[in-house]
Parts: sequence; C-alpha cells; structure tokens
Amino acid sequence: MDTPRVGIPDHLASRMTMAEQHEYLRDRIGRRRLLRAGALAAGTVAGAGLLSSGGATADTTTSPAGTGGAAPGFLPSPSATRVNGSLVAPFGRHLAFGSDPRTRMTVSWQVPLPVRNPYLRVGLKPWDLGRKVGAEVRPLHTPSLTAKLPAVDQYYLHAPLERLRPGTTYYYGVGHDGFDPADARNLGTVGTFRTAPAGAERFVFTAFGDQGVSYDALANDQLILGQNPAFHLHAGDICYADSSGHGSSSDTYDARVWDQFLAQTETVASRVPWMVTTGNHDMEAWYSPHGYGGQSARWTLPDNGIDPEKSPGVYSFRYGNVGVVALDANDVSYEIRANTGYTGGAQTRWLDRRLGALRAEKDIDFVVVFFHHCAFSTTKAHASDGGVRDAWVPLFDKHRVDLVVNGHNHVYERTDALRAGAVRRRVPAGESVSSVHDGIVYVTAGGAGKALYDFPVPDSHEGHVAKLESVSSYHWEKSGAKAAEEVEWSRVRYTGFSFLAVEVTTGNRPELRVTALAETGERVDHFTVTR
Repeated sequence: MDTPRVGIPDHLASRMTMAEQHEYLRDRIGRRRLLRAGALAAGTVAGAGLLSSGGATADTTTSPAGTGGAAPGFLPSPSATRVNGSLVAPFGRHLAFGSDPRTRMTVSWQVPLPVRNPYLRVGLKPWDLGRKVGAEVRPLHTPSLTAKLPAVDQYYLHAPLERLRPGTTYYYGVGHDGFDPADARNLGTVGTFRTAPAGAERFVFTAFGDQGVSYDALANDQLILGQNPAFHLHAGDICYADSSGHGSSSDTYDARVWDQFLAQTETVASRVPWMVTTGNHDMEAWYSPHGYGGQSARWTLPDNGIDPEKSPGVYSFRYGNVGVVALDANDVSYEIRANTGYTGGAQTRWLDRRLGALRAEKDIDFVVVFFHHCAFSTTKAHASDGGVRDAWVPLFDKHRVDLVVNGHNHVYERTDALRAGAVRRRVPAGESVSSVHDGIVYVTAGGAGKALYDFPVPDSHEGHVAKLESVSSYHWEKSGAKAAEEVEWSRVRYTGFSFLAVEVTTGNRPELRVTALAETGERVDHFTVTR
C-alpha cells in the first residue's frame, strides 16, 4: 500500500488503518505546506485530493477555468505556468467499459500541464470524428512527502460515452484547444475501440496482476496485443508507485511512476479496455481515507458496485456469455490489514447478490471473478490469504463460479478443481474440467512484470513436470499468524513472466479455453472449463 514515510512512529504504523494513516498524513503535512507546495483549492483539500469537473481546464495561473462553459474547471496550482495548447500532447490513453459494455465506454488520458477545453472526438471512420464530447478533469496533487521527492501535479481527463452501438468499431482522438486530433498533423494519435456484441460470440480476454514498469511488463503488453483481446483484466498492484506496500512507515511513494506506467501501457490500453482492481500497492493513504482517491482520479470503472468512490475496484460487467466480477481483497485480507473490514461486510453481501443475479441470467454461461490476494497459492512470499478463503470461497462454491484469477504472488500457479478448498478432481495440463460437477480452478497470474517470487518446491508446468503428491505451504490466519499446511491442489507452477489468454466459445457446449503464455510466447499451461 502507498503510505509515504513522513515520520509515522514505528510502534503505531503497523496498527494504523488506512483512514488513520490518511488523517496522520494530512495533519503532518499541514494546510499551509499544502498551499505553498501548490495544492488544490482549500475546499478540496479535506476531500479525496481531487476535484472533478464536467468542463474544461484553463492554461492560466490566476483563475478557475470553464466559467463560460457548461461546468467549472479546476483551480490550477500556483506553480502551473501558462502554456500553448499546441505544445502539450495527450498521453497515457486507456479505455474502460461502463456498466454495459455494449453501449458504454470511457476514454481516459493524461496531460503534463493544464490545458483549455479538453475533449474527445469519436466517429465510425478515422477521417470522420464528427462527434465531440467534453472531458471531465480530475487533477491530482501530491506534495513533497519525503525529502528526496518533489511535489507532483498530475492532470487526468475522462470522457464517458453512452448510447453506442453494440458490436461496433469506433475511432476516437483526444485533444484540447491547440491540439485537435482531427487535424491532419495529429491523425497518428487516432485510436479505436470495439463495443461488446449484442449477443454471444467467440472472443478472447487476457488477464494478469502485479505489473509495474519494466521491460518484462512491456513485453507482456505487446504479446497481449497479439491476442486481439476484447478486454484485459488487471488483478491489482498496477504500477508500484508505492514500492513496498506493507502499510507501515517504511513504505515510500512516488506519484511520477504512474506517468511512466500509463505511457508504457498506452499501446495496448488505448485499444483494449483495461479493467483494473485494487491490490495492496494500490492503496495510497495521502489521497483519501481508504486510499483509493488516486485510483478514482486515474480510472473510470463501472459504477455498479457498492460505492464507486469509496471502493472503485468493486464492480461487474457482462461481455457476451460471460459475467465478470471485480473485487477489492484488501477488504478481507488477513495478511495486510490496513483496509481489512473497511466496507463493514457490504462488499461480501454485494458479492453474494451479484453472483446470484448473474447465475439467474439464462444467457450467461460463465462467471469469472478476479481480485488481488490469493485464495490458493504456495509461494514463499505471500502464499494463501485465509481472509479470502473465509469470506468468499464459500460464495464461489455456492454460485458455481467458473474461474477465479488472482495476482499478489509474482508467479503463475494453478490449482486442481476445488470445492470447499479440497481437491474434487485433478486437472493436469491439457485436461477439461466441469465447473458444475468438478469444482473451481483458481489461477494466480502474478507474473506481469514485477520481480518474480519463488516456490518452496520445483516448478511444474508444460515441459517441466515435477510429480508431487503434496506441497508444504501456509496460509494467513485471522490472528495475523502464518498457519502451516500440506496441500494437494498445487497442480501447475511457473516462476517466469506470463499472462492468461482465455478463449470463450458459445453454442451447445460453451467452453473457456484457458492458456498461460510466457513473455516469450511459449505455452506454460492450458486447460478447458466446461458447463
């Protein structure tokens, strides 16, 4: 989690919740220091650290923008300088579905300095971007939280689109006064996206967690693009602006890493909806009481979860014959406890209702759930989280979830088919499994690009099979202690950079054809889920 080191006493840091850390940081920095460092207007300082706007921003240092438009803009920091919009190019474009991917899509991006009248152009042809939509501005200020880091002002823009045509390819460009994407000089910045189909059709989606900024992360991105996925699931620990994520005074935070991450990911995320949820490194105590103010500034995700502002990583959407549910495992974790219980059980109750509703839809064949902390993993670093097992595994069994994807452990690991945490059927590589009769397969796909972890036993994957009847591991208990366990469910293990590609088929016998690919393109594992 992203708790900067600003003098929290060590004997208190390990016991502080995110809300307490947020309050401590705000008191520690002080309102006067905020203003001197170039903070937002005083009315926004006590909130989430950002001010949303339905209108434009200004390239002035003296007054708010957009006063003559539909909605006011934000008040730039005193350090902002007047710039010519033609000299400022948008970057870090990323897409996300709305609550109905057939008709809703949000385009988000970033600019390095305040600009006037940001907007999105969209159309059905690359040379005809006639529809113009104003962008919402979400500026984010991070003060100098340590002696070695400067204060940072970041400017995130979001343009939600509604009433789109299902199954349709759209062309879009983002701009502002002085930078028009429809200008012939800027046509190279035009991107595309495709809405979800009106009915069921074959498609591919990809997934991983724990990405960060690295050559390996970039390699995975480019290989993912080659799969031509309909969407991508990111299971948390997105960029590692907080490099430690332990929820203690030793954590550090550098907001500039987000700039690097969004620039790195743009080649894929500008054309593939990048559906993220929250990991422990994504809790940033400075911005909001529960640490998600930064995420809310940078991402626009479906708003159909429990509370899109308090819990932006909790939502669901449907694509074709697949229902997808995103969860925030920080809420139930026994390992990293700064946000444990912060929803008061509301997320788990919502999950029960949502899984039931998805299962009641006759034309949904598969339900996929993704979140950060692992229910079942055997790495030395984090292993399994008993909080996830206690709160959610019974619900997954109850509603016959078809596939669960996690991150947190920086490896690839896959279980046999489980019910109530026990093996119901062994599933070697290449086998098929019925999620109804055999159980649920849990996949840890945490090899997206961050430094890799180790297993206590040899790898076991295609071309390198180690036949072991059981594996010695542990899980985190409610007390915070590690409980040793001997498990039989660790079927495939791979200590390399990798991601998931899932081909979804329809018809009388629909399938999820799950493949794990190394960053080299080599196949690590494959299995099929049927209903």
